[in-house]
Amino acid sequence: MAGVNKVLVVGGGIAGMSAAISLRKVGVEVDLIDADPQWRVYGAGITITGPTLRAFQHLGVLDDVLDVGATADGLKVCSVSGQMLSEIVTPRLGPGIPGAGGILRPALHRILSSRTQDSGVSVRLGVSVNHLLDGVNDIAVRFTDGRSDRYDAVIGADGVFSTVRAQVFPDAPKPAFTGQACWRLMMPRLPSVDKRHFFLGGSVKIGLNPVSPTEMYMFLLQGMTERQRFPDDMLHVELARLMAGYGGILADVRDQLSPDSRIVYRPLEAVLLKDPWYRGRTLLIGDAAHATTPQLASGAGLAVEDGLVIAEELGRGPTVQAAFERFMNRRYERCRMVV
Repeated sequence: MAGVNKVLVVGGGIAGMSAAISLRKVGVEVDLIDADPQWRVYGAGITITGPTLRAFQHLGVLDDVLDVGATADGLKVCSVSGQMLSEIVTPRLGPGIPGAGGILRPALHRILSSRTQDSGVSVRLGVSVNHLLDGVNDIAVRFTDGRSDRYDAVIGADGVFSTVRAQVFPDAPKPAFTGQACWRLMMPRLPSVDKRHFFLGGSVKIGLNPVSPTEMYMFLLQGMTERQRFPDDMLHVELARLMAGYGGILADVRDQLSPDSRIVYRPLEAVLLKDPWYRGRTLLIGDAAHATTPQLASGAGLAVEDGLVIAEELGRGPTVQAAFERFMNRRYERCRMVV
């Protein structure tokens, strides 16, 4: 690889692991660090679009995703009462690529983290970047554990509240509350839920999606004027209130809510940096540069694509700056459209 032999990836999420795996495929030495000593992942299930499945295929993990996730062509649009109104086709984007699907977020993390380690990436946990200093031929990095090293490039993939972004772009806008919150409920998969279901016409947007042979999740998107927080022992009460008036399957789901229900709730922040997302030898990818809301179910897909593209462009050379510029030419408008 012309001019690039060693890269630091900051952040062990979907974007960071995708970049690390892709860089190893083209022969780059990769160090990956993550601030969490346990390298944990939070959340429930995620919806996977056709373009995301295509990205997983390029990354080399599609078969693993299909083994533990759930996929189907098309989605059903239902009324508030639960009656199916129409069925929308989701076209396949290539041989062996289903139209859409879902997977448990921890299951996806296991797939990507295993592939990251098997590819020869050096992973260090409980560590973050303390200081970055660009040089003529490389970038010096000092870590919070007192170590230091030099790299040809640094990839900041440390999420919506990126510390790398704060260091490299101190004047960049901070993530902003979108006026929305997302509720996710994990539950056993009902036999009738063989693909995504959307329920439209109420005051909130609700959907069901299979994420494994035995599990599914419900998402509920709620508009709100300001961030709200709820005690964990009241989440099921508030979720039931929001689902009032929905019939069919959703009425059954609502009636079974309890303090033991597996509910994840969070207000939604978003951010989109202006072009470029790089300064010197440091580039931001994934949510660090373009965190979006889940309506298009494309956040994970964009993160994987970022990782694939930066590896391709660094492989083309001849300089890190030229590769970063080409990355922006390929990625900015696509990511801006989704955000």
